[in-house]
Amino acid sequence: MTQHEFKAEVQQLLDIVIHSLYSDREIFLRELLSNAADALDKAHFMGLTRTDLVGLAGDEPGIRIELDEEGKRLIIDDDGVGMTEAEAIENLGTIAHSGSKTFLKQLAESKGDAPSLIGQFGVGFYASYMVADEVTVESRSVEPDAKPILWRSRGDGTYAIEEGSRAQRGTRITLHFREDAEEYLAEHRLRAIVRKHSNFLPWPVMMEDSRLNEGEALWAKAPSEVSEEDANAFYKNIATDWQDPAFRVHAKVDSPLQYSAMLFIPSARPYDLFYPETEAGVRLYARRVLIMEQAKDIFPKWLRFVKGVVDSEDLQVNLSREMVQKTPVVRKIREALIKRLLKDLARLETREVEEGAEGPTPAERYAEIWSNFGMLIKEGYYHDKASYGELLLPLMRFNAVSHPDSDGLISLAAYKEAMKEGQDTIWYLTAPSRAEALSSPHLEAFKSKGWDVLLLTDPVDEWLVQALTEFEDIPLKSVSRGELDLEDSEDDASKADLTGLTPWMSEQLSGAVAGVRGSSRLTDSACVLVDDEDGISGNMERILRAANQDVPTAQRYLEVNPKHPLIQSMVKLHESGQTEALRPLAQLLLDDAMLMDGNVSEPAAIGRRLQSLLQEAAANALR
Repeated sequence: MTQHEFKAEVQQLLDIVIHSLYSDREIFLRELLSNAADALDKAHFMGLTRTDLVGLAGDEPGIRIELDEEGKRLIIDDDGVGMTEAEAIENLGTIAHSGSKTFLKQLAESKGDAPSLIGQFGVGFYASYMVADEVTVESRSVEPDAKPILWRSRGDGTYAIEEGSRAQRGTRITLHFREDAEEYLAEHRLRAIVRKHSNFLPWPVMMEDSRLNEGEALWAKAPSEVSEEDANAFYKNIATDWQDPAFRVHAKVDSPLQYSAMLFIPSARPYDLFYPETEAGVRLYARRVLIMEQAKDIFPKWLRFVKGVVDSEDLQVNLSREMVQKTPVVRKIREALIKRLLKDLARLETREVEEGAEGPTPAERYAEIWSNFGMLIKEGYYHDKASYGELLLPLMRFNAVSHPDSDGLISLAAYKEAMKEGQDTIWYLTAPSRAEALSSPHLEAFKSKGWDVLLLTDPVDEWLVQALTEFEDIPLKSVSRGELDLEDSEDDASKADLTGLTPWMSEQLSGAVAGVRGSSRLTDSACVLVDDEDGISGNMERILRAANQDVPTAQRYLEVNPKHPLIQSMVKLHESGQTEALRPLAQLLLDDAMLMDGNVSEPAAIGRRLQSLLQEAAANALR
């Protein structure tokens, strides 16, 4: 037996591995099983190219887990490539040295077709010391004439190595558990860890003659080999959903990165979709080994409704879950998958209906997806316009004046195609609901012209229109914002002259409105409140106040209709000098506009003013 010291300041590095690199102690089993699968992959590959190697001991190569509760030991045995004494010193005696990396580098230099290797002896192996106070490794190399070795260390800066007695190729690792890690002596606990992290390893993981892992990763198959029934069953399992998904994307990419993904959009909105504390994300695998159950950085928050798995050949399995998500590989996969998902989703609505197909049509399926998750797609445009705006625009659907609910929603492209001659703007109105929007005086002139108006009734729409300012070079504008010129070339004889009334009303209502002016957006109503061109909208004020935000009341303009009989009567009162009679009418006109706008801050005061006016009207009628 020879005694050795670890290289590379091992004690300090061991402390980092045990206490900092991994965020969950159960990861130790994932790492050891990954190393064992790696060794089996290498043995299989070498066996295809060499005939002088030590054969397998047993009918079927695999990984075996043995539990010794009395001795507080866990044993993991594999039929892999094994190690010589020199390899054990190199691989186990130097932290972060990767036998797998060396193997792949040698194959690359020889232009060999390298297998997919999961684990790396090095950092991953030392995760054992999170739960064990002593680790022994018995190994026999696949190389002819190699002697078996026995490696032992307590992780205290030294290790011992001597000739062993293993008769067959492979590696046997024995962990002597610490007292605070005895939970891993429970068979049900080990089975659960294997199913969680290593369920899709290609080699069988056995315990007491039963296989713990499924082995077959559905997402790793070619998309043409996966049936709809199998995919739906897989979705229900990972998403704990009883319904079939509404949409599926199956991607298998070999260049420039190697990754597979099977993504799903649920057919119903999850109950906790808008709960801030809800954790969401797809499952992230590295070569079929689970890294994270909810990888929140694979997709942005606005795609938090997407379920599924992402698996990459280019991820290192022996890094912490948090570190893996920040790697360039994940960032590149993230960008590619977002684009693939959005492009496939845009094509869904145009798919041909298969003859004899049952269930909803592609267009109906997309309409349901938009109904459930359209708000989040709009959120995505606001947050990621620069990166994905061009892909998100075709997905958007909107309510509109010309489209009753029974006729469904329209896209911006459909709106543009239906624009009337002389219309050079896409018009919209934000409101709490379609019913409230349709009753708004802001729509009157647009209805009379036959110009359609988009009705934006989701709270997120107020943020969306800050980013969505044009579509295919056509500007988007609000019908309730700024001064509009919608006059027709008709005789102005029916219009009252407001040059005297509006300045007087502006002075009377000073502090309550930004000003009073004539309106070209009204045909039937006497007045309407209009948002300033650059100020906060009344609808945004309502949304923020509903969220308990302290929002100052914005100064808005009161527009009056010069063709309305009431306004014409007020002009005559002003011209005749009857300002005392006119003053309460001016205030009640503002009250009326606030009522129609649904934004009344002092209902009691409005009630008193209305009662006073009614009392005076009744008295005048009795004279």
